[in-house]
Amino acid sequence: MTINKALSLLAFFAVSATLLSAQNKVETKAVSYKEEMQSLQAAIQKNFYDKASGYYFVDVDPAKREKKGDYLREYTYLWSLCAMFQAANEIEKLDRSAHLMDPMLKIMNDYYDPAPPKAGYSDYIMKLKPGERYYDDNEWIGITALDAYARTKKKSYLELGKTMYEFIMSGYDSALGGGIYWKETSKSSKNTCSNGPGALVALQLYQATKDKAYLDSALKIYNWTNEKLQAPSKLYYDNIRTRDGGISKSTLSYNTGTMLESAVYLYERTGDKTYLQQADAIADSSLPYFYGGEAFRDGYWFNAVLLRGYQHLLKHNKDMKYILGFKKCLDNALRISKSDAGLFKDRGGRVSNLVEHGGMLEILARYAWIESHYKLAEK
Repeated sequence: MTINKALSLLAFFAVSATLLSAQNKVETKAVSYKEEMQSLQAAIQKNFYDKASGYYFVDVDPAKREKKGDYLREYTYLWSLCAMFQAANEIEKLDRSAHLMDPMLKIMNDYYDPAPPKAGYSDYIMKLKPGERYYDDNEWIGITALDAYARTKKKSYLELGKTMYEFIMSGYDSALGGGIYWKETSKSSKNTCSNGPGALVALQLYQATKDKAYLDSALKIYNWTNEKLQAPSKLYYDNIRTRDGGISKSTLSYNTGTMLESAVYLYERTGDKTYLQQADAIADSSLPYFYGGEAFRDGYWFNAVLLRGYQHLLKHNKDMKYILGFKKCLDNALRISKSDAGLFKDRGGRVSNLVEHGGMLEILARYAWIESHYKLAEK
């Protein structure tokens, strides 16, 4: 090989390496969470929203819409709207002109059931054969309404929070020493998912009104849940059966999330550092369990609720490890779980339903806010 040819080859490889390096940088360029949020928001509206009815579909695939006896439940359950309602609040934090919450409330009004003993929301559209009233569904609405009140001071949100509290507490009794049932039509179990968020609604109302009765309610719910449903690991079991006191030991991220955030609120409202220590212990246990790998262990919406706890804890514990550990799984989902339509797939590879997309939309909105207020490691 001549010297000139060798120099030519070296030059060729140098240029090629430079181009490849540039290409890799383009391929791995960090996409902002705000852009991802906006993209998903548009995809949800395009694929789930039915302009003709004004409702959201429960699933993008018509074959996956649920048959109930002789009729088809094609529109979404209340739970999905709870997810979308909270996502709307997080988006409005980023963009005050977004005006997403009130239109969502307008849709949810068609699920509202004023029946005694206390008014609340049914799990399905009232004029289309409603189903049951779940205490946790109404708690999620109360949490979002009171988040919005803290942000806007709009009295209608405070009143909605109070209405939800009244319905929630109609599900509390002395069986098993206290606690709130999962749904109105069954007294078979008391669940972390109906007690953790119940404590949060009471704590948010105490924050808004300074009425000590709300703090008293929050404490009895929080203490009961810790006594009955907290695992030795500091995470939380799913439910306890009223029949025999047996425990369902499945461990989901949202149950840990509501109790973590309740502990943070209790620290803020009482000044007792014991609650902050409890919050730190819950967070420390949850991080390796839920985010020790590259992928989320459970659904996007469940993880959104735990993220709420992490984000709230960040006000008092400045260690970014919880946010960054969660971020690893989020970034992985952004890389491998998006469909061609811009929607997200579940672990089985099929496009998720609306509640999961509402959860992912909330996650992205929260990270859009976080990345504008904190320094995040390189993606």
